[in-house]
Amino acid sequence: MTLREQWKNPSDGSLLLLVPEGSFLAGADKFRVEMPAFYLAAHAVTNAQFARFLDQCRPADSELQRWILLDQDCYVRKTGCGYEAYGGRDDHPVVQVSWFGAVAFCEWAGVRLPSELEWEKGARGLDGRVYPWGDDWDPDKCRNRTNCGSERTCSVWSYPEGRSCWGHYQMAGNVWEWCADAYEAGAYARYKRGDTSPPAGGPQASRVLRGGPWDLGRPEYFRCAYRYSFDTPGNRLDYHGFRVAKI
Repeated sequence: MTLREQWKNPSDGSLLLLVPEGSFLAGADKFRVEMPAFYLAAHAVTNAQFARFLDQCRPADSELQRWILLDQDCYVRKTGCGYEAYGGRDDHPVVQVSWFGAVAFCEWAGVRLPSELEWEKGARGLDGRVYPWGDDWDPDKCRNRTNCGSERTCSVWSYPEGRSCWGHYQMAGNVWEWCADAYEAGAYARYKRGDTSPPAGGPQASRVLRGGPWDLGRPEYFRCAYRYSFDTPGNRLDYHGFRVAKI
């Protein structure tokens, strides 16, 4: 079957770009992993998209609190008749979303979270590059602590010069992005042996985040191979976001 280069999801409006089948160089030591084709969203889910999800789902208070923290650091809010993005940040990535909230959004939209191998292939292409744009650190190609000024997140369409080879925006910078996988310290050693089955993990196991957020500036956090593992799925922080995948 021939796959289109991009696909627009009618449910949430996400533009997903094709990452073709084949092997890529994974991990810090750059070993080959064979993967089928999949679609990965061009950008992180925005405040406007998440507000639309909440507006249509109308979650109970207990679900809402489990999914997202609606406080002064979040630019989604309740209105008299639903939910809305506000503050001129409609196209900024939604933040303070838990892994549970990201999964709930995906179920509503008919998509899913990417595995961390899918996320990494989407970020670094086939050649094992260190950052989405190449091997040399350039703080001007992503949102980070050195260039955010008094702001935090930025539009998901910012920093086009930092896109991955497939065209994905902000695979480095802006927000950490939840992946589907539970964190397994030895997962990459297993992947290197050819076993790419998903890590086992209970419902409260820490989940992998990738990409590096606006509040850090050290280059190592923005590497395509960097695995952030310190957050449980219920955490809702102002540098947590996500992007979606399919197939």
